[in-house]
Amino acid sequence: MKLQRFQNEPILSPNPANDWESLVTCNPGAYYDADTKQVYMLYRASGREPGLKIHFGLAVSRDGYHFERTSSKPCFSPTTDGFDAGCVEDARIIKMGDWFYVTYAVRPYPPGPYWLPSDESRRVYKPWNWPEQFPSIYRTNETATCLAMTKDFKTWIRAGRMTDPRVDDRDVILFPEQINGRFYMMHRPMQWVGERYGTEYPAMWISSATDLLVWENPRVLCKAEFDWENKKVGGNTPPIKTKHGWLTLYHAVGADRKYRLGALLLDLKDPTVVRYRTRDWLLQPELDWELTGPYPYGVVFPCGKVVIDDTLFVYYGAGDKYVGLATCKLNDLLEHLVLSGGGTPQESKDLAGIK
Repeated sequence: MKLQRFQNEPILSPNPANDWESLVTCNPGAYYDADTKQVYMLYRASGREPGLKIHFGLAVSRDGYHFERTSSKPCFSPTTDGFDAGCVEDARIIKMGDWFYVTYAVRPYPPGPYWLPSDESRRVYKPWNWPEQFPSIYRTNETATCLAMTKDFKTWIRAGRMTDPRVDDRDVILFPEQINGRFYMMHRPMQWVGERYGTEYPAMWISSATDLLVWENPRVLCKAEFDWENKKVGGNTPPIKTKHGWLTLYHAVGADRKYRLGALLLDLKDPTVVRYRTRDWLLQPELDWELTGPYPYGVVFPCGKVVIDDTLFVYYGAGDKYVGLATCKLNDLLEHLVLSGGGTPQESKDLAGIK
């Protein structure tokens, strides 16, 4: 089974009319609000500001397929002097009660064209050097993850950092409810590799907490096992609660440096346990706009998904430049996941269906 593209063109592209989103629009977070019957999409956007400062734009849809930008301005931007002054990127959205909770990656100053080799970067962009006045703790400009809260995607509370700023820790994804009285998050600490950590390559970890900001009990959740994921593994989308487990998508990078997608089903009562896992990828970069762009090796990278009726909508960044959409029937994916993960046909039918 593979995810099916909605069309062979992006559903959202850079907008030359707005400087802040004229170069990149990708890696969208998404949430379907059943009350308003709208899909809200927070997409990562960048123009040609010095260092490629990164913002969030907001787009909405009533059918899940066609989106309209809500403003000519960003809905959420880096601060002028805070720990997220360089960029805000890769939103993951959940809702608990009246509040939307958004995890997002940050840097203290803009990253520059970090995806390009230095010689190519110099040819394409003006030279970018980290500010000399920054103290040594910021010289690496590591990516931390922060938490923001909103009720309307207009007014925001920046709750603070969720991860250690000394570690490149991103792909942070919250579960949409407490489990046994604790919150859980998945994350990908880049430097946690080697014998001490039990993984040869960067992997998905899971931690728990009681207050969303101070996280404890980290353990490896999912690490490289197959050829298509033998360089690093990280989470992508907030989990969907199904009858017998939490369904989530993850990405992996192989030796060819392409980003591909797989799926996990985690135990409903203990999400540190992987019950089933796809052995082959569900989506890989194949189209021109997925294979070229700021990241020239090929990438499909979702931060958001929604379920409308029985259809799973997966919104993904392509080539670090565009937004694409792929879909499938939710029950079809659950059955495939269980079968490919070693389950029986009867188990796959028993496990299908959202809770």
